[in-house]
Amino acid sequence: MTGTGTTSAVVWLASAAPDPGAVRREWARNPRGMALLPAGKRWDVLVVPGELGHPTLDVLTRLLDRPGPVLADFGESRMGFFVPPGTAARWLGTGIRGIGAGAWIVVPRPGSAVGGVRWLIPPDGSGALTDAGLLELALHEAAAARGGRGGE
Repeated sequence: MTGTGTTSAVVWLASAAPDPGAVRREWARNPRGMALLPAGKRWDVLVVPGELGHPTLDVLTRLLDRPGPVLADFGESRMGFFVPPGTAARWLGTGIRGIGAGAWIVVPRPGSAVGGVRWLIPPDGSGALTDAGLLELALHEAAAARGGRGGE
């Protein structure tokens, strides 16, 4: 992701910060830098184990032209799906951690990977997120498909 898409994604992500200008300046000075951003304002994040997250993302990309932003970390052992604010407080899924209001996440600048954290689907700057109901359906389909193959 380069140019205008990256710029609008940076602006959108930074808008969640208490000081958006500081985040934008830090990323401009150090494009491989990280920002600590609050969840619950512009988005929540549902953290899914990688072994379920990858097939879930496959299902989502079959259903949607472009799912909302998705982060992966540390060998893709976990994936974070960006969903509408308030989702984490209502989420009941077992084995999935919700990061919402009052919590913070480490976010790399769009277009870069830092310390094992990278964007699988970077934000496009439009504010588009994955619908929580659709994510739940994709998670169920992915889990059922995994179970049908003997738990691979």
